[in-house]
Amino acid sequence: MVKNLEDIYYKEAKKRGLRSRSAFKLLEISKKFSIIKKGDIILDLGAAPGGWLQIARMLTGKNGKVIGVDISSIKPFPYDNIFIIRKDVRDPSLIEDIKKISGDQVDVILSDLAPKFSGFHNLDHMRQILLVKSALSIANFLLKKGGNMVIKIIMGSELNELLKEVNKNFKYVKLYKPKASRKHSSEIYLICKEWKGKS
Repeated sequence: MVKNLEDIYYKEAKKRGLRSRSAFKLLEISKKFSIIKKGDIILDLGAAPGGWLQIARMLTGKNGKVIGVDISSIKPFPYDNIFIIRKDVRDPSLIEDIKKISGDQVDVILSDLAPKFSGFHNLDHMRQILLVKSALSIANFLLKKGGNMVIKIIMGSELNELLKEVNKNFKYVKLYKPKASRKHSSEIYLICKEWKGKS
């Protein structure tokens, strides 16, 4: 049954021309928690292959902007409001690259960042936590006060400490597993709303 459900999301993504089945995760999250609104400037970290970029553009509309960042290449889109930066999120020059497109700050940050998986859960968890901290550091420079953030987390020993840190920076924080996530996966998403401002 679980395998059939996964196949349904995969087939539906193909049918709609979406680049990944994970696009449905963002669609569900944004609709449930009102993450993205029309006209928003959205930053997508770990954006390859581009499924989240497609959903973000659909939700923000033609007057918004969507900026995708990934260390891997992303096939260009035929839209003038999706921008792609091929760079490591830890690169100190990234902030200025983003500002050249956004004008200044962004309304929403999406982080679907993940390390290259080693097969050792604890190691993968720790590597992913470091990527999450990089995303939060970027938020400190770029996220507008009152802005929203969605962060992928691999469950593990550092989760509680991370939650304490995130709760200091946002008024509303919730853990959520979308229906499109694989049932056996240890991933979960952190829904963060109303950024309190630079810490």
